[in-house]
Amino acid sequence: MNTNILKTTLGAVALACSGLAMADVTFYESDNYGGRAFTVHDPIDNFQRIGFNDRASSVVVSGRPWEVCDDAGFRGHCYVLRPGNYPSLSSMGLNDRVSSAREADRNGNIPDNRWAPPPLPGQVTFYERDNFRGRSFSTTSDIGDFRRSGFNDRASSVTVVGESWQACDDTGFGGHCVFLRPGNYPSLAAMGMNDSVSSVRMVPPGMPVANTGWAPNPPPAYDARPRPQEQLFSAQVIASHAVFGTPTQKCWVEQTEVRDNRNQVGGAVIGGILGGILGHQVAHGNGAVAVGAIGGAVVGGAIGNANSGSRTEDVQRCRDVPASGPPQYWDTVYTFQGVEHHVQTTAPAGATITVNRFGEPRI
Repeated sequence: MNTNILKTTLGAVALACSGLAMADVTFYESDNYGGRAFTVHDPIDNFQRIGFNDRASSVVVSGRPWEVCDDAGFRGHCYVLRPGNYPSLSSMGLNDRVSSAREADRNGNIPDNRWAPPPLPGQVTFYERDNFRGRSFSTTSDIGDFRRSGFNDRASSVTVVGESWQACDDTGFGGHCVFLRPGNYPSLAAMGMNDSVSSVRMVPPGMPVANTGWAPNPPPAYDARPRPQEQLFSAQVIASHAVFGTPTQKCWVEQTEVRDNRNQVGGAVIGGILGGILGHQVAHGNGAVAVGAIGGAVVGGAIGNANSGSRTEDVQRCRDVPASGPPQYWDTVYTFQGVEHHVQTTAPAGATITVNRFGEPRI
């Protein structure tokens, strides 16, 4: 391989889109075109020689199809990738496993089972309410003005799959903008975009973006869209139940009579302990009243000098209160080919769920 090409391409993500040289295939170290990048347009029979063996997790192919293999010398498990963007190699069993790559034979007949599934376009889905509730609006293409779709300034949560997107609070991709990695964003409020999104566009792979421009890393989003030519099956649902938010605590303070067998202990010591821990009003004996840690010493004096064998103190009690409102999601359990699967959905499942040959859900 030409070492000059390697020196100018390894580790520089921006060079994948540079006008200096037209790349044929660019491998990225992380999903969604993150991490180090390595661009080639000559066959490489052993990635170990250039320090990128078993490192590729996503890839961009341009111009012509490329064959990638998990063994050196174009052997082992191989797939032919059509031109396009592949944000993850996991679905074809090649994540962190690519060891050789070359342009596919232009004259040979490639069997159907050698072709990788065509990459799905990136998609972003906005929801009218937080936690993916209410009306939704999905797109796989840039939209410069949400008013045309009737969804302007309405989005409160969003799901991003396949590619990264830029969302802006003005039309024409202006104003305050944030970059959204693939994942689930249950609320846009924290990034100042609740009910504010007016335009959105896909981020080209390799586009340099300042770290401050990205929204915080979200929980992963599952891409349940059917793949082209993918065979689908019905799996039997065996359970589905609603999952609500984390319970809150309701607390209160009540006076409780406590038997005191420690009258010989110095009152100031007892009072200091009571006042420091509780921080509430404590009353005892002949009307001695104190508040907080300072008053605790006074109350302690009253306790130490009293003849009674009991006292009262404020005790905080709490109980869990179930979260109110609609479920956060529905947890569904189904079986396929003797294997139990779990999936989280925004609505209760029916008697069956659609899956592929691996049991992965499809909608």
